[in-house]
Amino acid sequence: MLSIELDQNWQFSQAGLNVWSDARVPGTVHTDLLRNGIIDDPFYRTNEKDLQWIDKVDWSYRTHFEVDSSLLEHDVVELCIHGLDTYAFVFLNGHIILKANNMFRVWSVNVKRHLDIGNNELQVYFRSPVKQGLSEQKYFGMRLPAVNDQSENGGLGPNKVSVFSRKAGFHYGWDWGPRFVTSGIWRPIELLAWNQIKIKDVFIAQEKIDTINAQLKAIVSVENPEPWNVKVVVENVTDNSTIESKELQLSPELPQVEIPFSIENPRLWWSNGLGESFLYHFRVKIISENGSEVEKEIRTGLRSLNLVRERDEFGESFYFELNGQKVFAKGANYIPNDIFLTEVKADDYRKVISDAASANMNMIRVWGGGIYEEDIFYDLCDEMGIMVWQDFMFACSLYPGDQEFLDNIKQEAIDNVVRLRNHPSIALWCGNNEINTMWGFHGDEDPLGWKKLYSSKQKEFVNDAYLKIFHEILPEVIENYTDGDDYWPSSPQAGYKPEKHSTFDTLSSGDQHYWGVWHGLHPFSAFEKYVGRFMSEYGFQSFPEFETVKKYTIPSDHDIESEVMAAHQRSGFGNLRIKEYMEREYNVPENFEQFLYLSQVLQAEGIRMAVEAHRRNMPRCMGSLYWQLNDCWPVASWASIDYYHNWKALHYAVRKAFEPVILSVYEGGSLLKVFSVSDRVNDFIGTLLVKVLSFSGKVIRQLELPVQVEASSSKILFSTDLEALLKGAEKDQVVIHCSLYEEGKVLFNALHYLLPPKELKLHDRPKIKLKLSDTEQGLCLKVSSPKLVKNLMLFIPDLQILFSDNYFDLLPGEEKEVWFHTSLKANDLNGKIKFRHVVVG
Repeated sequence: MLSIELDQNWQFSQAGLNVWSDARVPGTVHTDLLRNGIIDDPFYRTNEKDLQWIDKVDWSYRTHFEVDSSLLEHDVVELCIHGLDTYAFVFLNGHIILKANNMFRVWSVNVKRHLDIGNNELQVYFRSPVKQGLSEQKYFGMRLPAVNDQSENGGLGPNKVSVFSRKAGFHYGWDWGPRFVTSGIWRPIELLAWNQIKIKDVFIAQEKIDTINAQLKAIVSVENPEPWNVKVVVENVTDNSTIESKELQLSPELPQVEIPFSIENPRLWWSNGLGESFLYHFRVKIISENGSEVEKEIRTGLRSLNLVRERDEFGESFYFELNGQKVFAKGANYIPNDIFLTEVKADDYRKVISDAASANMNMIRVWGGGIYEEDIFYDLCDEMGIMVWQDFMFACSLYPGDQEFLDNIKQEAIDNVVRLRNHPSIALWCGNNEINTMWGFHGDEDPLGWKKLYSSKQKEFVNDAYLKIFHEILPEVIENYTDGDDYWPSSPQAGYKPEKHSTFDTLSSGDQHYWGVWHGLHPFSAFEKYVGRFMSEYGFQSFPEFETVKKYTIPSDHDIESEVMAAHQRSGFGNLRIKEYMEREYNVPENFEQFLYLSQVLQAEGIRMAVEAHRRNMPRCMGSLYWQLNDCWPVASWASIDYYHNWKALHYAVRKAFEPVILSVYEGGSLLKVFSVSDRVNDFIGTLLVKVLSFSGKVIRQLELPVQVEASSSKILFSTDLEALLKGAEKDQVVIHCSLYEEGKVLFNALHYLLPPKELKLHDRPKIKLKLSDTEQGLCLKVSSPKLVKNLMLFIPDLQILFSDNYFDLLPGEEKEVWFHTSLKANDLNGKIKFRHVVVG
C-alpha cells in the first residue's frame, strides 16, 4: 500500500476574505493566526478575551498536490483524514467529497475518480463551531446544561453549545483551562493507494493468559473488492518465527479472518513497579495467489487485566487485578497537554508519561472532557507500565439523544475502541465524567438543579438519551469490539445501575470523587475520613512557580487579585480559596514570589495526606488518582506538573507517597501510630527506628524495633501514647522521624509534625550551606544546615532544572545530596543557585 501524506503547501483564510496565509497541517486556526503574526500570544496576560471572535467565523484551508499516472493505476485511491475539528466540508478539484461533524472520527473516501494527473486542489471549509452549535441548539428546541462551558466568556450568555458538538469539551473552557473553540485539520491527512486487498485492522484477542500458556486469536479485518485465494501468515517478530498460517478465499462477504494461535511460557506485561512491561511484536501477512503481499505489524503485551467488583466485608470491592495480582492503583487524572492539540509533540508525551512513571504511578485516567489521545500516548503507557482508565469523551453535561447524534457517537466509539484495543495498558473504559452524579436517578432528586429546567416529557427524553448512550451504545461497542474489556458507565458511581450514584458518603462501593476539600471547605484532615473503595478524583490547587508566571505577566500583575492573575485562574474563587486554606496552616506571606511557592507546599501537604490515607486503608481502598497530572496552558490549577513540564512540590510529594513501600505516621486520639504500606508481593523483615528530634538536632527519644512488613497490605508497625513518647518535649519544637531499614539500608524516611506549620517554632534564618561539584553522573549539590529547614525549594533563575529532590525538609546536621543535569558546569553556577523555605511570620 502506498501512502502519501498531504502536509505541504497549505494555506488558510477567513472565509469570504480570500486573503491567504501559510498554514501548517496538522494544525489549528489559532496557531496558524499566531505564526502569521495576525494575533498575539493567546496565553499572554488577558489576550484570551480579545480572541473570542475567531470561533464565530468560518475558515477555509487549501493545498495543491501532484498526482502521476502510476498512482491512478492502483485499484483504489482513498483520501484518509485522521481528524477534522469539527464541522468540515471537503472538496477535491471542486467536487464535495465529505461532510464531517465529529473531531474524534476517522474519515475515509475513495477519491480515485476525482483525481487528475498533474495538479490537484484539496480544500477544507470549516464552519464556525459556535454558529453551528447555536443552530443545533435551536433545532433541538431546548438548552442543555454544561457546567464548565464558559459561554459567558465567549459572548454567548447562557447558550452552552458544546454539548451539541462532538468536539473536545475543554475547548469551550473548564475550571482550569481557557476558552479557545478552535478549528482545523488536527490529525494527519493522506492518500492511500492499494490493489486487491487492504488490511484495515489486526486485533490480537487475548482469550486466556497465564504463565504457562497464552491462548490468542489474530482477528484480521480486510477490504477487498473481489474474491482472492490467499495465505494468511501470523509471525512473531520478537523472535523472528512463524506462529501460524492459513489458506482461504477472501471475498467482500468475508471481511474478517480469525486465526487462533498460542505462545508457550509467555512473558507477561506488568504495571510499573510489579515487573517488566514486556511487549510482543506480531506481523500479519496476506499473500495473494499472484504473489503480491500486504502486511501489518502490531505491538501488544500479554496480560489478564480485570476490574473486580465482588461483595466483601466492606460492601463491594473495586480494584484491578493484573495477572492474578491485586493492584493498588496509584496515579492521577490526565488532561490534554495543550489547549491547541497539534502543539503537543512526541517529546511532550514522553516527558509527561515518564514523569508519571518516575513518580511511581501505575495508572492514568484519561478524562472525558479532552480527547482520545494520540497513539504515542498509549505506546508510551505500554512501554512504561502505566495502566489507562479511558473515559469516553463526555463530561459534566447532558447530551441530545436524537438518532443522528446517537449514530455519530456509536461510530466514534467504534473508531477509537478499534484503534486502541491492542494496547495492554487499557484497563477500563468509562462512559463519562460525573454526569450520573449531576443528573441523579432517584426520582425527584436534583443535585445541581438541572431537572427543574425541564417539563416531565423533556426530563424523560434526557433520561432516555443518557441510558441509550451510556448503558446501551457504549457497552455494546465494548462487548462487540474487544476481548472482554471492562466498562463502567460513569465516574463516580457507587454501582453499575444508573440509580447507584456516588456522593461523599457512598464509601462502601464503586469509585468516588471527593471534593469536600476545596469546594466544600473541608479541612485537609477530612481526607482521612472520606475514603472510598477507589478514589478516582480529589485535589487541591496551587500556582505554578514564579519562573512560569513571569512568562505570562508583567511586574504590575504580580498580585494574586490582579486582573491577569485572575484570568489565569479559572476556578472563580480559586486564588482566594488557596489563601483561605493557607491561613489555616501557614503564616501567609506578603511577598508574591513566596506566596506562589507556599501555595505549592500547601497543595503538596494536602494531597500527601490524602494519598497516605487511601493507602493506609488498603485493601478496603484500592486506588488513588488525584486531580490532576498536567496543564494545558500556564495557569493556577490542581496540576502537579505545570504547562512547561516543571515539577511542582506536589509531584515530588506524590513520588514519595507512591513508593512501593512507605511509612505513614498517623495521630489517632492520644496515640501515635506508624503504618507500613507495601505493594510488594512478598513479606520482608526490617527494622523501624523512631526518633523524637528537636529542630536543633537533639535526639530526645529513640526507639528501635524489628518489624515484619507484610506483602500487599497496610499494617500498624508501632503504636504508642504520644505524651509518653515526647517525654515532656514541646510539640512546637520537635519532629517525629521514622526510618524503615531493610538489610541495614534505609528504605523509607517519614517526618511527622505535631502542630500546623504556623505554630512551629522554626528558626528564622537557618544557615543553609550549598556545595556544588561536577561528577560523571551530573552535577551534585550537597545541602546542609545546623537547624531544621522546612520545605526547602532549590531553583536557578531563568533555567529549567529538574532536581533529583526538591521542596524537602532538611534535617539539622544532615548533608543531603541533590543531583541535576545541565550543560553548565559547577563554576558557571557559583552563586546562582537560590532557595526558598517556610519562614516564621
